[in-house]
This record gives sequence, structure tokens and C-alpha cells, in this order.
Amino acid sequence: MDYQHITCDLDGSCLIVALNRPEKLNAYTGLMGAEIAHAFERADTDDDVRAVIVTGAGRGFCAGADVSGGAASFDTSGSHGAGVFASPKQGGRFIEAIFNCRKPSIAAINGPAVGVGITMTLPMDIRIAANGAKIGFIFARRGLVPEAGSAWFLPKLVGLPQALRWCLSGRTFDADEAKQGGLVSEVVKPAELMQRAREIAREMTEETSAVAVALTRQMLWRFAGAPAPFELLAIDKPMSIERGGHADVREGVKAFLEKRPPSFPGKVSTDMPSQYPWWTRSE
Repeated sequence: MDYQHITCDLDGSCLIVALNRPEKLNAYTGLMGAEIAHAFERADTDDDVRAVIVTGAGRGFCAGADVSGGAASFDTSGSHGAGVFASPKQGGRFIEAIFNCRKPSIAAINGPAVGVGITMTLPMDIRIAANGAKIGFIFARRGLVPEAGSAWFLPKLVGLPQALRWCLSGRTFDADEAKQGGLVSEVVKPAELMQRAREIAREMTEETSAVAVALTRQMLWRFAGAPAPFELLAIDKPMSIERGGHADVREGVKAFLEKRPPSFPGKVSTDMPSQYPWWTRSE
């Protein structure tokens, strides 16, 4: 796919996705959303990709939705609003694509990230930010409501009191406050941001099973808010038994005993256990 509003490059086993409208601080469009979805769907099915890093071109991450259409920018009855919110047919819904992706993802927030510019990072697994980055869940100040599933994701990540404080005020805040509130895990110098994102990607992929990471990511996300552990217990026991007979586990144990890095043969394209995806069986 020829991307217009993002770039997508494979760096070793890491797919680097850059929002690419730097002249508009990477303001979001429906086409950008479709392209993000396509990139994550590509990562999901490509065994050569072990992790995804998302960042912004230029000095911004994403300044929110493109409001160059003026006061009617969010009115989908007009051409501009339709272009912001109506994803073209190519690609899917980007939040679902990020959430369902079997590869871990990292948001490297290099500059302003407001509105959809920050909510798009919530289904990603790790968020780090550069010094000076400004963040804001600004919807109440635009007469809007939190979108992109953020009213579900944000309290799960930072707790309800912090989510309420940020969303009800709609104010912008700096990267240090984001770290203090648990939204980002690290704040680093701008020049070191991508290097640190790559280091985190390596931590999650160099000596881990791709299949185990894919399963663990979905288990943690999907059961973190469960009212009791019993549904999870009904899944993780048979999954552990099935995985116990797989070549990945034999290799992991052998590598540990031989005191060497493992070389896991399992691939997410062919070696997911029979229980996956468990959530579709109850729908």
C-alpha cells in the first residue's frame, strides 16, 4: 500500500510507523486512520515483525483532528468533517487494529499529542514521551466527548480519578505530569526518544517467544478488568497444557539449562493454540 499520511519502515524486526503530515503537526484524518489500521494489520500477519513503534514526523506527534475546516471541522455532513472522521474503504478501524494486533506496540510521543493524537496511543502497550511534549484530552473544551474508546482505555491505564481530572478539565499538561499520572512510563530527551523506544522493543522481543508474547498481551488486556479470575482460569490452564508440548517451550527450557539465548521456532501465523481467539467463542 502506498501511504499518504504515514510512513512505514521495517527496522530489523521492528516496524516504525510515523504519522506524516508535519506541516500540520500530523493532524489526524480519516485516511491516516485507515493507513494506521493497514500498518497494524500488516504487522499482525508478518512474522518478520516483532514490535511496532509509532511516532510523529517533525516536531509533533499528532495535534488532534484536522480542524483546518474551521468551526464545521467535526460536522460530517460537510466534506471536511467527512474526511476527518469517515475512514476510506481501504484499511479498517485503527483502534481495533492496534488492540487486536498480536505484536506489542510502543508510542514514542515526540511532541504535542492532543485529542485523537493521544487517544490513539491508549491501546498501545507502552508510551514514552520526549521532554516538552504537551498532552491533552481536550474534548470537553471542544464540546465533544472522549472518542476512540478512550473512556474505556484511559481509566484502565491511569485509574478513574486521574482520568476524570484530565478529561473533565480538558486542559493540556506536560510529559512529566503524564508520567506522574501513569500515562507514560518514561520521559526522555527528544534526541534519545527513538533510541529508547527501540531498546524497549528489544527487551520485549529478543529473548521471548513471539507466540507467548501475542497470547500474554491479549490475556492481560482482556482480563485486567474481569470481576473474577474464573473465566481466565478456564482458558489459561488448557492453553498452558497445549503450549507445554510445543517446540517453543522445549527450546525455552533447553536454552535456560544451557545458559544461552533461546531461538524460538513458533510463529504467530501458524502456531497460535487452539484456544485462540477465545473471546469470539462467547459472542
